[in-house]
This record gives sequence, C-alpha cells and structure tokens, in this order.
Amino acid sequence: MPLFQSLPGFREFPPEALARRNHIFRLWRQAALTFGFVEYDAPVVESLELYKAKSGEEIEQQLFSFTDKGGREVALRPEMTPTVCRMVGAKAGSLKRPIKWFSIAEFYRYERAQKGRERAFFQFNADLFGEAGVEADIELIALLVQCLTAFGLTERDFFVRLSDRDLWCYYLEALGLDEPRVRVLLTAIDKHEKLGDGAFQVFTDAFGPLDPALKGKVLAFLQIKSLEQLAATLAPVGGGKLMGRLADWRRLLDGLAAMGLARFVEVDLGVVRGLAYYTGFVFEAFDRQGELRAIAGGGRYNHLVAKLGGPDLPAVGFAIGDVTMGLLLEARGLIPALVQAADVYTVLGGEEERKAAFGDIQALRAAGYRVEYPLRPLAFGKQFKAALESGARLALIYGGDELARGVVKLRDLAGRSERDLPRDQVLAAVRDTLAGG
Repeated sequence: MPLFQSLPGFREFPPEALARRNHIFRLWRQAALTFGFVEYDAPVVESLELYKAKSGEEIEQQLFSFTDKGGREVALRPEMTPTVCRMVGAKAGSLKRPIKWFSIAEFYRYERAQKGRERAFFQFNADLFGEAGVEADIELIALLVQCLTAFGLTERDFFVRLSDRDLWCYYLEALGLDEPRVRVLLTAIDKHEKLGDGAFQVFTDAFGPLDPALKGKVLAFLQIKSLEQLAATLAPVGGGKLMGRLADWRRLLDGLAAMGLARFVEVDLGVVRGLAYYTGFVFEAFDRQGELRAIAGGGRYNHLVAKLGGPDLPAVGFAIGDVTMGLLLEARGLIPALVQAADVYTVLGGEEERKAAFGDIQALRAAGYRVEYPLRPLAFGKQFKAALESGARLALIYGGDELARGVVKLRDLAGRSERDLPRDQVLAAVRDTLAGG
C-alpha cells in the first residue's frame, strides 16, 4: 500500500520548518505588542453567509464550504476581516477606543496552488477600529513596516505602495462619471497593471467604449508617483472633496516622514485593491526585486462593521501572509540558524546510577532547562557522542565511581573542562554555568 500524501496546497511542518514558522510568528507578535495591539483568536469555521455578505455570492467558488450535520451552510475561513468585524461589532459598546486587535491564524482558500500561494496558509492580521482620522492609517502602515524590518529587511528589500479609493472616486466623479460607472472603472483600474488596455473591457461590456479623452486622464492619473504630481493634477479640477482628500494625503505622508518611514512608502495610484468594501487609503507591500506576489495588503473599510450588522465603526487593517514572507526571507538570507539544542545531556551508568539521576533530571526540567538522556542503556562512548550531537552545552555524568563518592561530574562540552559537584548542588551549578555564558 502506498504511503498517504498530504492534500495539494496543504503544507506540513516538521520540526525544522515549524521552528522557522514560529520565528516569524514571534517577531510579528512582538511588533504588534510594541504598538499596543492585543491578540485575539476566532473560530476556524464560520457561516457561509458571513462571507457572502462581505464579498458577494461569487466568493463561494474560492471557499472550502459545506453543509454541516446541523444543516448549516458553513465555510473554513478564507480571511479574518469579516470575523473580526463581527466580533468587534458585538462588543463595540464595551470596548475602549481605539480598538487595536491582532491575530496570527490559519486560513483556507480553494485555489490553484502556485508560488507564494497555498490552499492553507497563515496570516498576521492587524486592525484598528474607532478612529476615522489618518492617524489610524499612519499607525497601521508603521506597524506593517515594523513587521518587515524586524527581520532585517530594509528599504532596499521592500516598499509600500500607497493609494486611495476615495480619491479615485472623487476624481472620477469630478470627470463626470456616475456611481455605477465609477465602480466598474475601479475594477478595470485594479486589473490594469496585469492586463493593460484589456482591463477596460469590463467597462466596455457594461457601458460601451470608454471615451478616449477620459481614458487618457485615467491613464495619466495612474502614472502619478508623488504628492507634488498629485497636487498639480488636482489643482485645475478643484472641488472641496478633492482638496480635502489632498490635505489628508499631506497629513498621512508627513506623519510617516516624521516617523522616519518615508523611504519605505511610495505614492502609487495603480493600487486600488479589488474588494469593494475598501473606502479610503489602501496599501500593499512588495519586494524590490519584483520576484514575488504582494507580501502584505490592507486599507480602510469604514462601513464593513455596519454592513455585517454592527454599529457604524471606522476601521483600517492589513494582513501579511507567511508563504510570501518566508520566500522573501529565504531569498535575502534572513532565516537564522534556529538551534533546537539541549542545555544538558545526562550520561548514565547502570540502573542504580539512572535512578539516582532521575531526581536531578526532573528538577532541572522543572526549572526550565532542556535536559536529554538515553532512554535505554548505552556504552559511555556512545552517550558522549550523543551528547555532542545533541548540541548541549553541558553534560552531567552519573557513573558508579561518582555515585559512590556522592558527587556528579559536570563537563563543559565546548571547553572540555570538568569538575565534581556535590549532589545537592547540581541545579545551582547548571544555572550558574549557563548564565555565565
């Protein structure tokens, strides 16, 4: 019978791979905590209607969805945003503003597995609720940068593309487009980087050919790469909403500059993110080499909590996927050697020596030290070889001679020095030796 294999797009994590994953999670968690975010968790199975309410009926094709034994239509979560909106919405009246939550969790999407994308993957999610001003956007973008630089990545490795769905809407309205045409044109703009002129076919199918003059203005707007260019383009258009939004851009970029983060952020109106619930600033992080898909993405979604049945609560958030993050760290040589070594290896003589050592072994483990010993009798030579292979710093030797003298031999496996210890001083000696480097 052939050995069973894991399903396509689902990863396995043997110890060395899990150590790498835990390293990534640890630095993400540390970054979030330093920004004052608190961690939460949530169910892995949700009502299918939750995702339909947020993204529409077509989302079901991308889900692992099924009918449970109670006859409910459910799905494995493909993302965290609807869930966190539901949770915060239910408790909003008792939560102190601003609400700053983060999570690290696994998600599932029924998609074709490819480089940087799996059917099961982990994400770091950070969301801030209850603050409508750009101060919340500054906080989230700063946290995103911290979540990447914590690994040693610099502005030479990644950058954050910053755009604004509200600005696009106001600009297109100023050019004479109504709301349905604006919505469809935003879909085309979202696909333009990938499809070129073919992206505008969705507008043609809905409303007929796009006016060449209007198309030229849209393409020119897409080329804007600085606040100065943006201001110059909007000046002849004017209008209170556009000028107010330009002021928001200045406050946002000034705030990031004051934090010393301007070198990471680039104005790029080609980013609008395809999900219609985004309402303002949106951003995505990419590697500078352009070899990988987006590392992270997020933005404003001020109306989603209310749409899902909660109060009207402004919100902004982002997610980082572990798959692309891992590929980027590997490419830059920033995955450290993650040593999972013992602190102490215990070398044992016969049965009496083994029994004598067990009390010390348990005391050391209870004190937090990683202690290994041979589970079955081995010759001393093989035990010392195993001690070196374990990576342990120290060896405790329980031989017949030592037992007769009421001592234990402590050997420094790096320096090869050794000394005798009274039996009642083992824990203190190990603590002092390891603490002393």
